[in-house]
Amino acid sequence: MNRAARLTGPLLAAVLVLAGCTGGSDRAASGPSSSGVDLASADTNLRPCPAQTEATAAGSDLPDLAFDCFSGGSLDLARAPGVPTVVNLWASWCGPCREELPVVQQLADAAGDRVRVLGVVSKDGIGQSTSFAADAGATFPSAFDADGRLMDDLGLRALPYTYFLAADGSVAYVQVGPVHSLAEFEQLVADHLGVQL
Repeated sequence: MNRAARLTGPLLAAVLVLAGCTGGSDRAASGPSSSGVDLASADTNLRPCPAQTEATAAGSDLPDLAFDCFSGGSLDLARAPGVPTVVNLWASWCGPCREELPVVQQLADAAGDRVRVLGVVSKDGIGQSTSFAADAGATFPSAFDADGRLMDDLGLRALPYTYFLAADGSVAYVQVGPVHSLAEFEQLVADHLGVQL
C-alpha cells in the first residue's frame, strides 16, 4: 500500500465522521419544511410548546424568528419567555445529540415549572426527527426549523448548542457542544439562571 492510500483512508473516515455532526444530511435538505405541513398531526410524543404569554420583546441576541412546534403551539424567539428557559438545538443527523437528548429530557423532568425546557429541531425532516426523539425518549416541547434558519442566522455549523435564557429573554449563557449529565445541566442552570433544581 502506498503512502497516499494509507493517508486517504483515515482522512476520508475523519471527514465522514465530521459530516455527521455538522450541517445536516442530504435528506434533511430535501425534507419537508414546516410551512404548509401540519406538525400537530406528526406521529410523536413531543409535547406542544407552551403558550407564550409575555407580550414584551425579548432582550436577547437571538434572531427574531418564530417556528411551529410538534403537537401544536409555536416558539417565538422575539418574545420574552417570562420564565428562565433552556433552548436546545438538536437534529437526528447530529451524533453528539444522540447521547445528549435523553439528558435534555432528564432536565425537563427535573425542572418542572421552575425552568422551561424547549428544543429546536434544525435542518432535519419530520420523520427523521420524530423517530430520533422517540428513540431518545424525548417528550419535551420542540419547534421545527427544517431549513435551519436559526442555525444560519447564528452562524452555527454544528450541533448541539444550548441557550440559557433569563425570563426577559436575554441570553445568560451558551453551551457549545453536548452536556453529558443531569448534574452538569443542573449546575449550568444554577450558575447562569440562578435556579436550584
